[in-house]
Amino acid sequence: MSRDPKKKPLTVDQKRYSELVNELVPKPLYLRNAIMAFVFGGVVCIIGQFFTDLYKISFKLSSTEAGNPAVATMIFLGALLTGLGLFDKIARYGGAGLSVPVTGFANSVVASALEFKREGLVFGVGSKMFMLAGSVITFGVVTAFVIGLIYAIFIL
Repeated sequence: MSRDPKKKPLTVDQKRYSELVNELVPKPLYLRNAIMAFVFGGVVCIIGQFFTDLYKISFKLSSTEAGNPAVATMIFLGALLTGLGLFDKIARYGGAGLSVPVTGFANSVVASALEFKREGLVFGVGSKMFMLAGSVITFGVVTAFVIGLIYAIFIL
């Protein structure tokens, strides 16, 4: 724990209190959390593969072409679960297994929009919707551009 050098040092009572708090705080269950993230992430992948296969068979698309509507469906499901208040309950168990894929992206967009909906459609939902996801989109596009440029210069 780093302290501001301008602040007074901790007293004996404060040090003892900090030590006591550190002893009582439950330790994270790293192995359990990793297994749950792996399982939930796998379930998300299985559901995504189901939709890919469904679109591939139903609309006679190639695997590559069927991937786009499958991703859109997964984003929709993530947004729907967030809107219904279920995503966070499920994510307590699944952790990064749900937060990292596109479902986590959908959750970040919808959760930001819901948090600020009381401020109205324009200044609340519209302006805050991409508060977290905006940086992901921006840096994703910039990174894709840079890699595409490098590819075009050195590979082509």
